[in-house]
Amino acid sequence: MNAEERKSVIGLSGIFALRMMGLFLILPVFSTYAHGLDGALEHPELVGIALGAYGLTQALFQIPFGMMSDKFGRKPVIAAGMLIFAMGSVIAAISTSIEGVLIGRIIQGSGAVAAAVIALTADLTREEHRTKAMASIGITIGFSFALSMALAPMLNHWVGVPGIFALTAAFSLLSILVLYFIVPDPVKSSHHSDSEVTSGMFNKVLKHEQLIRLDIGVFVLHAALTAMFVVLPLVLINPVQELMPQSEQWKLYVPIMLLAFVLMVPLIILAEAKYKMKQVFLFSIVLLMAACAVFALKHDSLWWVAAGLTLFFTGFNALEASLPSLVSKYAPAGAKGTAIGVFNTSQFFGAFVGGTIGGFLYNPITQNFAFVFWVVFAMLGAWWLVAVFMAQPPYLATLTLRVNNLGGEAKEKDLARRLLAMQGVEEVWVVADENAAYCKVDKKKVDEDALFAAVA
Repeated sequence: MNAEERKSVIGLSGIFALRMMGLFLILPVFSTYAHGLDGALEHPELVGIALGAYGLTQALFQIPFGMMSDKFGRKPVIAAGMLIFAMGSVIAAISTSIEGVLIGRIIQGSGAVAAAVIALTADLTREEHRTKAMASIGITIGFSFALSMALAPMLNHWVGVPGIFALTAAFSLLSILVLYFIVPDPVKSSHHSDSEVTSGMFNKVLKHEQLIRLDIGVFVLHAALTAMFVVLPLVLINPVQELMPQSEQWKLYVPIMLLAFVLMVPLIILAEAKYKMKQVFLFSIVLLMAACAVFALKHDSLWWVAAGLTLFFTGFNALEASLPSLVSKYAPAGAKGTAIGVFNTSQFFGAFVGGTIGGFLYNPITQNFAFVFWVVFAMLGAWWLVAVFMAQPPYLATLTLRVNNLGGEAKEKDLARRLLAMQGVEEVWVVADENAAYCKVDKKKVDEDALFAAVA
């Protein structure tokens, strides 16, 4: 990447990190706080709904925000979304009732800028560096998740959950400054089918059996995460067990997140380098199921809870890293942006459904922790049955080639034919409106220099 591209990626990764930390920070501390709000005693199910509520509006508005950025410009749409997110955070911070916090969470999710940020990233990076740019953003999101889990208990001890919500509002406003003062303005904004939703591709993506399996998978993964965190914070501070006070829980999460990351690395290497993606995928789901079984059977022991969390986050991190990679592998040429858009929508909707399920299942009077964990175990088991019939993924990468002066349908077909004849090229889709040729290639066989020469 050149200096301008590096600056763009650093700035946009920072925006993603600030926003995602605003969502992740409350995960390990929200449930204990929310059960003490006005109205939570009468309607305890609203605690879980409020925890996952951002996912509903995020799922509804993510794709429309991306499309609006094509029409009204990337930066204005992103700034508007961050302002909406800040407004929801402030409402959640000042509310003393569970209903008020629920409204704040719904508004938070309405500022769904992820697709617009990805589109701006595509505008500011060249085709040959776009994959690296997207990977940098993905790594940043993973890091912000791990950091949030470690910081949340300490922040809760210092400023409380209202303070965390206020901090997320400040993060949102700070990200607008980053957007306008650090991220460069694109020379030209255009549609990128490899990064953005293309309406004409919905039919192809929604009928793709393997992509549907992945959409179901990410739905269940985030439903399980959110449902679990409706009850897990309550397990840790349950006065009967007294496992760990909330102010001390960073001592639990910091080593576990570090260990889970270390344990995840060989799984990802095995999946990608040794072509064992499906096997690692299924094993990671089994790790999540094992974690839920440990929580259900041994939630009265801090050591067993720590072991369960290690299993859970090892599997969760491996799946979070491999699922987007699988979407890219399965997606037809030129449909990756649409496939990722549908995938992300499924993810956020899963968070909402998981929070709702956890809220309705948990009974604060009987404290039926084990029951909730077994239901999550069953959800994951159903996902494993869906995943076990998944086809082995094609180990192909998407390569975008810039093409100028195509000059008609005949030349498009001729270019596609010549590219398909080259070794390592499995699929080609030429889009004259974008001056681009999207290729699915085997990186170990293809001669990228020859590809670029063919379109020069």
